[in-house]
Amino acid sequence: MRSRVDGLGKNPDRAKRRAAALAAIDPDWNPGALGWTVDWQRQYTGLKNLLGGGARLTAVVPGVTWHGEDIGRWLATQRRDYRRLSNEQQQRLSVLGVKPARAARARKAAAEPDATTTSGQSAEAFRNGVQALAQYLEREGDSLPGRSHVEHLPDGTEHRTGVWIANQKQRRDRLHPDQLEALANLGIHWEQ
Repeated sequence: MRSRVDGLGKNPDRAKRRAAALAAIDPDWNPGALGWTVDWQRQYTGLKNLLGGGARLTAVVPGVTWHGEDIGRWLATQRRDYRRLSNEQQQRLSVLGVKPARAARARKAAAEPDATTTSGQSAEAFRNGVQALAQYLEREGDSLPGRSHVEHLPDGTEHRTGVWIANQKQRRDRLHPDQLEALANLGIHWEQ
């Protein structure tokens, strides 16, 4: 008894014909043969669809999902581990505008998971603000929300995004460079 070849049937000749037919329809149908997992392929497809639907790459931050997949978190991982990806994976991501993350500068002391920043706000509060703003920009385009705007986050909480942006502008001289970069990635640039 012969075993099935790649799930395409027992007959090797028929399996080859089926594989060729599938490749003609979708060259990415068999990600294992391309050198990556089905999960990677699904997340990559999700990113392509988000960008094809009008989302900006800078708005795809952790918490941004596509069909239940956290594409933002996946994208952050791809940027961080960019040099570990195959050349083909790097090339596909670069076509979408994805670049490797810059190497983090060494810090003198490890930060607490929810450490207070120099501006007095918690790191988690800042992340929530970035997530809310990215969600707003993805939905509404390039214009910033008004001061009274409240964004409803996927976890069911409300975020006073308009007030948060005004506060960041007041604190801009006390924000960490990484925080300023996160805001710049969303299109917010203020004179110091």
